[in-house]
Formats: sequence, structure tokens, C-alpha cells
Amino acid sequence: MKQTGDLNLVKKINKSIVLHHIRTDSPISRARIAEIAGLTKATVSSLVNELMESRLVDEIGVGESSGGRKPMMLLFNGTAGYAIGVDLGVHDILAVLTDLTGKVVREKRVLHDNNSAEEVIDQLKTIIRELISSAPESVYGIIGIGIGVPGICDEDGNLLFAPNLGWENVSLLEQMEETFNIPVVIDNEANAGAVGEKQFGAGKDTANLVYISIGIGIGAGIIIKGELYRGATGFAGEIGHISIQHDGPKCRCGSLGCWELYASEHALLEQARREFGGAVTLDMLLGRAEAGEAAAIALFERLGYYLGVGVVNIINGYNPEFIILGGRLAGAEKWLMKPLLQLLEKRSLSHLRKLPKVEFSQLSDRSTVLGAASFAVAKFFASTTVSVERS
Repeated sequence: MKQTGDLNLVKKINKSIVLHHIRTDSPISRARIAEIAGLTKATVSSLVNELMESRLVDEIGVGESSGGRKPMMLLFNGTAGYAIGVDLGVHDILAVLTDLTGKVVREKRVLHDNNSAEEVIDQLKTIIRELISSAPESVYGIIGIGIGVPGICDEDGNLLFAPNLGWENVSLLEQMEETFNIPVVIDNEANAGAVGEKQFGAGKDTANLVYISIGIGIGAGIIIKGELYRGATGFAGEIGHISIQHDGPKCRCGSLGCWELYASEHALLEQARREFGGAVTLDMLLGRAEAGEAAAIALFERLGYYLGVGVVNIINGYNPEFIILGGRLAGAEKWLMKPLLQLLEKRSLSHLRKLPKVEFSQLSDRSTVLGAASFAVAKFFASTTVSVERS
């Protein structure tokens, strides 16, 4: 039944508004909240008292007066609970424990062989258990788990297809919630990275941005007017599988000439193996380039060129304000950026007034884990149990 005019529903909405302003603008006074939220001072005072009883808000003393009595300032209690964020990679798992503000408290990374989905999920569960056991005491404990995955997910948290992992139809959310009995959010890792950059990184003041995750494959998270764009069926951002060579080599996705076959970490390492022979890692290549080895530098510059080929298509197609490149290849920025920008200057549409800002992430490879943790926090604050009563 529709709850139009229901006083309890109105109260929930107002409390959510008040908590939002305290979370984003604290330290802040009751009077200031009433002013910017359009609520009466009495309503704000009552709701703040309930939030203080629920231990989500604290008073921290008086602030500066603007002419009358000094106001009592309010601060969001970020340590009232903790979230876990996970970046499930093709060869490793990066996981963090954060407080409710996104501050990282613990971090753990492990490598995996991806022998089977079952083995990797078991490793994932072990890491999460370790982070849960290391969490400080808090009012709400572990409030949720967010996991970014390198593939296509449905709204029920099923991993439908992850070509670089070789996984199909894995019921990841169901398995994780059954194990931990904690709310879980599953999303594409590039979507999580875009949200991480918007909330904690270089994209804080940008309404329209594209975050490009460069790893074994390539994906994108798209923010339009401050909101994550998911597309008609939720699968937007699979730009690594845009074909840049119509008769190119076959991709793991089944198509030909996909961008990630030329511009990903996997593409870089494949080229390095052909050139140098033997086993090659990204860290090895970075070390050789830092030492001034021309052949290693040339490999990164070639990759920068191919990155530019895809980025120029994003610019011409989406006209974003800001493009942020993330992932472990951020460590090669000094060799990637020049050829990338040179190609953008040559191939962007001439009628564009100016190119968007293009930068490598300052969060390095933490964009996805921070965004995943923030998904868990957002789900916690969206729940009616939190917005009305302390559980």
C-alpha cells in the first residue's frame, strides 16, 4: 500500500536528510541543518537527539557565533561501525576494512591462481574473516561487505560473465550472505572504482566523469550528473570490449579486436614476453623502465598510444569533464601519459572547445575497494532499521 502522508515515513525521510548533512558537512550546527534542509529547528533538534541516542552523531562542543549564542556543533561518528571492501582481481584479491567515513583501518592483499571459482571464493572468505576479526569494537560492528568483480553482474548479485576470470553464472552474493549473515553488495569493479574516485579521489568536485580501470582487462565506470550510469539493463561500461580492429585477434569475450587486447596490463605483458622471452611481470617492467632501459620504456609508450585510441572514443562518445585512469598501471604514468595525450590532440573531434581533464588515479589501485566499501555503507544507511532505531 502506498504510504502517502504517513507520518512515520516522513520522519524516516527527514531523519535521513539530517543524517546526510551531518555525514557530509560536519562539524555542523542544528541551526545550519535546519537552514539548508528546509526543516524547522524543533524537528531537527528532535531528530538529532535520536541520532545521538543511536550513537551515529556526537556533540563536540561550541562553534563560532554569528551574532547570537554560540551553537553546539555536531560530528558524525564514523567509528560507530565498519565496512569491508573487496577488489576481486584476476590474479589477486585486495580487501580493506574501513570505518563509516571510508577511512582505511586494515588492508590485506593475497595472490590466487584462479584454478576454480570455488577455490578463489574460499580464499575470499578467509580474507574477509580475518578482517572481521581485526575490526575494533563498535556499536554496529561490521555493517556490510562490498565486492567489486571484473565482469557483468545482475541486480541479484550473480556474476553472470567474467571473461578474464573464466567464470559464468556464479551466485556470489548468495554464497557470501549465507557464510557471513551480513548484507553484501556485488557490483562491477569499474563501477566501484568510479564511485571510489567520486567520493574519495580526484573526482570529488566533478559531476560528469569516466573512470577507466586498467588491469588484466579494461572496464569503465561512468558518472553522469553525479550519479552512476548503469545503462538500460545494468551492463554499461564494458568498454574494454569495444572493437578497435574489426579483423583483429579473438578476445576471451568471443569478439574480435577488442580494445583490451591492445591496451591492458595483459596486452603489455604479452608483448613483453614476445620481446624479452621468459616470465615477465609488471613490477619487473616498471623496474627496467625506471633504470632507463629503452626497450621497456618503448613498451609502455606503445601501451599509452593504444590507451589513447580508446580514450578518444570515450571523449567523442560521452563528452565527459574528467577521465581518470586507475589500476596498477598508474605506476607507469610518466611513460604512458605523453603518447596518450598526443593521440587525443590529433584525433579528438575538432569542434570540441577543449579536451577533458585526463589524469591517473591518486588512489592507485584502491579506487575499487573504497568504492565497494562505500556501497556497503550506503546500503546500511538506506536500511529502515538504521534510519529509525538503533538495532
